[in-house]
Amino acid sequence: MIKKIPFDSVVLAAVVDELQELVGGRVQQMVQPDPLVFCFSVYTKGVEAMLLCSAEASWFRVHETSRRPRNRPVPSGFLSALRSRLDGARLESVTMHGCERIITFAFETAQGPHRLIGELMGKHSNWLLVGPDDRVIQPLKAVGRSKSMRPMISGVTYTLPPNVSEEAVAWSEASPSDLSQFAADLPGPVMRKVVAREFGAFFSPGIGAYPVDLSELGIPTHSRSSISTALEQHFALVIPAAQLDAERKSLQGRLRRVIDARDHAIRELKDVEAQGGKAPTWQRYGELLMAYHAHAKEGHDALDAFDYDGQPVTIPVRPDLDGMQNAQRYFDRAKRAKSRLGLVRDQAERLSNDRAQLADLLARVDAAGSLDALRDLQRIAQERRWVIQQLGSTSKKEDKPFEGNRIRELIAPGGWTVLFGENAEANDYLTTRVARSNDIWLHVRGDTSAHVVILTRNNPEKVSREVLLFAAQVAVDHSNQKHSKFVPVDYTLKKHVRKQRRGAVGSVFYTHEKTLHVDGGR
Repeated sequence: MIKKIPFDSVVLAAVVDELQELVGGRVQQMVQPDPLVFCFSVYTKGVEAMLLCSAEASWFRVHETSRRPRNRPVPSGFLSALRSRLDGARLESVTMHGCERIITFAFETAQGPHRLIGELMGKHSNWLLVGPDDRVIQPLKAVGRSKSMRPMISGVTYTLPPNVSEEAVAWSEASPSDLSQFAADLPGPVMRKVVAREFGAFFSPGIGAYPVDLSELGIPTHSRSSISTALEQHFALVIPAAQLDAERKSLQGRLRRVIDARDHAIRELKDVEAQGGKAPTWQRYGELLMAYHAHAKEGHDALDAFDYDGQPVTIPVRPDLDGMQNAQRYFDRAKRAKSRLGLVRDQAERLSNDRAQLADLLARVDAAGSLDALRDLQRIAQERRWVIQQLGSTSKKEDKPFEGNRIRELIAPGGWTVLFGENAEANDYLTTRVARSNDIWLHVRGDTSAHVVILTRNNPEKVSREVLLFAAQVAVDHSNQKHSKFVPVDYTLKKHVRKQRRGAVGSVFYTHEKTLHVDGGR
């Protein structure tokens, strides 16, 4: 069973036959809606026909289109070359090179004969504007000398692709024997119709378009008025569907990574909460050590005592500390565990709520039935800063949140997201790559600390003092002054933070700051 009908030489031959009606017409409008797609119109016999030409690896094609494509705001070098050379040109011929997927539009212009050549060959597809001297004026895709033995750049002499004969027999002049040899790999019923040139226009939803009826192969087909109409209907269905599938998988993967990060953070908080639950035990150990410290033996790592109910208990101790010091050590641990327990439980609850919202958004992404619906969900994810909009090419590092940098995330009161770096590289990445101009940036004044960022969603004025104090406490807890009292923490908008030239990684200077004072040693 054929899963997909290719845009092969048979399809191209049918398109070339159809475009003969445009010969003698004049080139008018030229637009480029996408980097690898352009269109131009030909006016002939009182009618304007718009042609779509693509060099996309999976969707390479050429055919007439009934749609008026949009244009990008800034014309590319290729589009500029087309406009300067072909505006008003007369279309002299449309030909196909033998049985190859190479189409040539020949034009007569005020500057002499020009050719627009389309090589429709998968990932190597390209379109080239060639001048009267057979030199490439501008390629749609530039291929440098370092990337190919056949460079396609401005100024080189155009040559056919490797293994393509210069003396190929034109499709229109090919004999039945030539066509039989060419169509030998096609199924029998299809081959016979190709050899007999029994061309029509047939569309099979989700499978493709072909100039030969494929119903004998078990493929449901619908007749159309032209091969261009059939192709346009096919690509109008499959390209958005493929884009939807690709963008859905990308967003699903990014959301799942954020959910995994939430799960990891929640597990860690549960571990800390469990430690906090040991505070009464550590308090009791300290009290028993105070009572039994005289019985402690030097160099031993445990002290045997009796609990309040008379039961024997063994208390682990540090051999290098005396009984009173070990008791104080347990009192300190109990105090820290008690002080952190409320914050930890609060943070775990917020992260759990955030994770539930993420899971709900992921379910909506799974069910999205259109690109518009999916992109609306992506905008929600970006506004919540669950995903960061990627500019430019992606890399393998982006399989991990924040390209693998050690940036941690907390949920502050009111649901505000707070990020902080765990090392210099993470601080640098957070400040220079993640934080936006109107996010709030915090740092312990005059000392080493984590860079902390409150994601404000471009509304810094809505961030309450409670949230600022929460973020300031994070900065203190990840600084050299975490056990100090009355620690000054500066905060300012990220747009007032600048990376120091030739400074160490993570070194910055900032202005317009205000200061909060926070106690360490929680």
